Amino acid sequence: MSLPAFGLGTFRLKDQIVIDSVTTALELGYRAIDTAQIYDNEAAVGEAIAQSGIARDQLFITTKIWTENLSKEALIPSLKESLAKLKTDYVDLTLIHWPSPQSAVSVAETMQALVEAQALGLTRQIGVSNFTIDLMQQAIDAVSADAIATNQIELSPFLQNQKVVDFARQHGIKITSYMTLAYGDALKDPLIQKIAGQHGATAAQVVLAWALQSGFAVIPSSTKRENLQSNLLAQKLTLTEADMAEIASLERNGRLVSPDGLAPDWD
Repeated sequence: MSLPAFGLGTFRLKDQIVIDSVTTALELGYRAIDTAQIYDNEAAVGEAIAQSGIARDQLFITTKIWTENLSKEALIPSLKESLAKLKTDYVDLTLIHWPSPQSAVSVAETMQALVEAQALGLTRQIGVSNFTIDLMQQAIDAVSADAIATNQIELSPFLQNQKVVDFARQHGIKITSYMTLAYGDALKDPLIQKIAGQHGATAAQVVLAWALQSGFAVIPSSTKRENLQSNLLAQKLTLTEADMAEIASLERNGRLVSPDGLAPDWD
């Protein structure tokens, strides 16, 4: 199975807000939806999907296992609970959301539990999120690189995570970018705005197109129909090599997400 290049993120969206966002996105043609156990919105996402009437095999649903559920005893029961909330028999992709704090549960134990969940038909693909090179190597050692569909990481023009990206590429592991718009900061950047003007595009379209042309999957979120629709059009925008090089020059190690007690030692 391939990983969709473009999907809808649902981080920080709950209740009717996430139902409306997912409903609108599905109406506009989105078919990949990204959620997580800790977002506390799986049931609302499941409700929106059920109400859409779209056939399950036309959708790509991702969820992420929270740190409390990373042990071999907890992972599969927690995933089954996620499936019940999402009103589906399986998800297309299940990720380790964050590495186990203080390595309380080994990467190998969790990866092997994910492989078991895959064998049971609970998830089509498995992967990781917020993994460093060392953690990716541990995952590869546990289950092989071929088994790992993606590493979902914070990645934007201001945080290009090149070492992690290069390592993943060497092993055939796809990168999914989250926080691609840097909480909207990238949209205010003069260089991004200049390139947007040259293409008759929005700043968001430019940033998303940069990520897509860099080979990353993207999962931007929005609650506004016009933004959801506009973001989709990033797939049709082609940036020049000069544009790509200029955006690459914005790297400043601008990490926005590094929660105490969860964040690993970043590369």
